[in-house]
Amino acid sequence: MTRSRLDKIDKNILKILQEDGRVTNVDLAKSVGISAPPCLRRVRVLQESGYIKGYFAKVDPVKLGFGVNVYAMVTLKSQAESDLVNFESYITEFDMVRECHMLAGDVDFMLKVVAKSWDDYQEFLTAHLTSAPNVVSVKSSLSIRSSKSLPGIPIE
Repeated sequence: MTRSRLDKIDKNILKILQEDGRVTNVDLAKSVGISAPPCLRRVRVLQESGYIKGYFAKVDPVKLGFGVNVYAMVTLKSQAESDLVNFESYITEFDMVRECHMLAGDVDFMLKVVAKSWDDYQEFLTAHLTSAPNVVSVKSSLSIRSSKSLPGIPIE
């Protein structure tokens, strides 16, 4: 069963799960004002319908030795669909690249790259990114600090 329209309860379920994916079904049900069995059914339908893509833990990168966040703006020689897809496929091979967004405008892609040090990022940049097929330029911006980082999307 797929759900094409979300009601207020569905939206509240999504909002709560987005903020705390480990909430128990009983607590979730209480929070949205329904009993546990229908709450669990709704969550399963939201998962099957693709509204819920997965669950993950937000880990502290610094505690794991990844103290450098870099946003790399990549410009390609060609924006032919095959070249864009090839770049996207190429970039998936690198765990350091945590996000890849195709952009409209002067830059073709923006990558979020995590590294243990600036030297590690520079090694990745020179050995893999600037030498990648079809890459014309890469402009790197080092993140100094993050003052806001919310999961997901705003759900009313």
